[in-house]
Amino acid sequence: MAYIGRQPSYGAFEKQDLTPDGSTTTFSLTYTVGSSSSILVSVAGVVQEPEVGYSISGGGVNLVFSTAPAAVDNVFVVYLGFARDVTQINSGIITTQTEESTVANDDYILIYDASATALRKMTKANFAPAVSLTYNTRTATGDGSTVGFTVTSGTTVDDVIVLINGLTQTPTTDYTISGTTLTFGTAPEASDAIVIRELPREG
Repeated sequence: MAYIGRQPSYGAFEKQDLTPDGSTTTFSLTYTVGSSSSILVSVAGVVQEPEVGYSISGGGVNLVFSTAPAAVDNVFVVYLGFARDVTQINSGIITTQTEESTVANDDYILIYDASATALRKMTKANFAPAVSLTYNTRTATGDGSTVGFTVTSGTTVDDVIVLINGLTQTPTTDYTISGTTLTFGTAPEASDAIVIRELPREG
């Protein structure tokens, strides 16, 4: 069969026959549709105009005629598109008035799981697990001779930021760490302000 315009590239259209009785205006649809324009409705060979000759109700599960088809009329529906079977979130649930600047640990966030091709409901805790972080800043003053300064056990040169008079020192070049002692290659001058910032670690 020849087509005017673009030909269907895939799929098939489903048809549903209806049995009118001259008084019934509402009929159940075999498939849920997203709008009245998602179906083609024919009554006695005449295509009905969406929202004029008929409408959709019940969330897309019912076809409602403006006027009941006669009992002798041949009535059928051709489905042009089906509604997706997903949970609908209406504007009454998510609005600018319900925006939250903070998210509690038991609030839910919707994400799309590409591997499962599905929406998943997650809490803030799934994204930011609660952990205890330890911060420690040590200060000292140089005396021109002392090269060793105390740090927390287990600290490495990659776990600290060391400053002398505000200038960042280079790990292993300007200082090393062994055990609980940070050792400078050259003793800081007298009155130099020394800051040893131990970076956060899981406690």
